[in-house]
Amino acid sequence: VGSEMCIRDSLYIVGASTILGLLISIPVVFYLNVYLKKKSKFAYIARLAYDILFGIPSIVYGAFGFTIMIYLGLRTSLAGGIIVITLLIIPIFIRSMDEIAREFPRDILDTTYSLGATRYESMRVVLRQIAPGIATATLLSVGRAIGDAAAVMFTAGYTDSIPTSLSQPAATLPLAVFFQLSSPVKEVQDRAYAAALVLTLIVLILSIAGRFITNRFSKNKLQ
Repeated sequence: VGSEMCIRDSLYIVGASTILGLLISIPVVFYLNVYLKKKSKFAYIARLAYDILFGIPSIVYGAFGFTIMIYLGLRTSLAGGIIVITLLIIPIFIRSMDEIAREFPRDILDTTYSLGATRYESMRVVLRQIAPGIATATLLSVGRAIGDAAAVMFTAGYTDSIPTSLSQPAATLPLAVFFQLSSPVKEVQDRAYAAALVLTLIVLILSIAGRFITNRFSKNKLQ
């Protein structure tokens, strides 16, 4: 399997998972920090649950997704990889953004209401302040998703061909490293080392970008 194809398939899974994760996580963070009271028991339980989900190994997510796929009669596919990686990164999104949102002064939120602002307008104020958390969470999630092998091994599968639909299996960089290193052919092993290097560089770039973007957005935070 060529590295270019693995990179492309990895980007398919990570890109779709990141979009889905943001669409689910941002409303949850707003609900916990804007709509609920500061010392809400439900918010406490929800945060505890997401902390637990954050610490669960990715192979458990993969096994869970694989079990559901077997129950529904589905095969390993690009869609299966996207769904399980989305489940994997949602706790990262919520945990990272929630930490920033909890530091947002509630007095400012109350002030916006007293000035006649709607909840939607107040949410825009909060969104501007948690932008560093969103940026950091996105990059952390992409870094973990693109480097994960256990979850996609069960759900996305592995293939030597390019997937043309969501129902077909996909090859990712971590799985390429895993399977190619087990080959006795030296040329195949060399491709595995090249894929590992590419994967390392991607994670390194994401880490550096995360620090840069966080520092950049932090200038807009209200003190």
